[in-house]
Amino acid sequence: MTNFDISFYKGKRVFVTGHTGFKGSWLCKLLSNVGANVSGYSLESPTNPSLFNIAGIAQDVYSVIGDIRDYKALKEAFDAVQPEIVLHLAAQPIVRDSYKNSVYTYETNVMGTVNILECIRNSTCVKSFVNVTTDKVYLNKEWSWGYRENEELDGFDPYSNSKSCSELVTHSYKNSFFYDRDIAISTARAGNVIGGGDFANDRIIPDCIRAAINNKDIVVRNPFSTRPYQHVLEPLYAYLMIAAMQYQNKKYADCYNVGPDDVDCFQTGALVDLFVSKWGNGISWVNCYDGGPHEANFLKLDCSKLKSTFEWRPHWNLDKAIDMVVDWSKCWIEGKDIRVCMDSQIEAFLKA
Repeated sequence: MTNFDISFYKGKRVFVTGHTGFKGSWLCKLLSNVGANVSGYSLESPTNPSLFNIAGIAQDVYSVIGDIRDYKALKEAFDAVQPEIVLHLAAQPIVRDSYKNSVYTYETNVMGTVNILECIRNSTCVKSFVNVTTDKVYLNKEWSWGYRENEELDGFDPYSNSKSCSELVTHSYKNSFFYDRDIAISTARAGNVIGGGDFANDRIIPDCIRAAINNKDIVVRNPFSTRPYQHVLEPLYAYLMIAAMQYQNKKYADCYNVGPDDVDCFQTGALVDLFVSKWGNGISWVNCYDGGPHEANFLKLDCSKLKSTFEWRPHWNLDKAIDMVVDWSKCWIEGKDIRVCMDSQIEAFLKA
């Protein structure tokens, strides 16, 4: 690893948008565990139950509940904490929901990006900003090889397209307002994440867990779609690495793909098979393709740039990631201490 030690964040003022979400909650716990001063701005937790509430993440952060579309409220929260590092995760993240609520999706994912960049533009405290987007920003040609960072951006559905727009907004602000300032700006395009505490609708692992708890068959909408699956701690660690390295040297500011090795680009049906084998109790799944709105069938990333720039490698393979999902979920079902479980998994990840 190129000169990155996560203890870099001890005492740093870090501002996280979307901190009440699944990824945001894990990120706040990770940062808190290494002694960062974490502030968050987000809507209330988007699911019930939610990881943010189950794990008591509010005790780890200065938490402000607000809408990323509300620039005045966002700037007030931002100015109050004067962050050095900003990680932008706030988004409407569900593809199917973007078809139902396209205007809200664009307002949140595009204007939300504009608003946080305006906060940074009108401040003097920030040295490092990472905008978290998605692997779906690319014009998907159903290639068998991974997309590279110089490929065309043109997401198909409103979610994916709004994230393509968020990338373009970030690049424009970087060129227009930050080129000659000491502020490093990157975007990170992550593949599909899994992990304990994801309760979202229309995501395969939460669907698996809900079915297992209720002793029902797992319904799989598209078992032949291929995605780059990774444990949630993988991209979070990469975001923190990028933010820290560019904080210290602006030459690292760029756009990066964050995904697993090719062996962990699984068909959804194969992923569910792996989950079923780990969970036990005789659960099974059924193919219930519903002909729903368009989603990419084959999608994976080329992460050579991240690997060559930072000597980065994934910590856990997909088999290990599913072990962690099952362990977390059974800990929650059995009423054990979720914070202890998360701390244990974070410690194991950092040592891997």
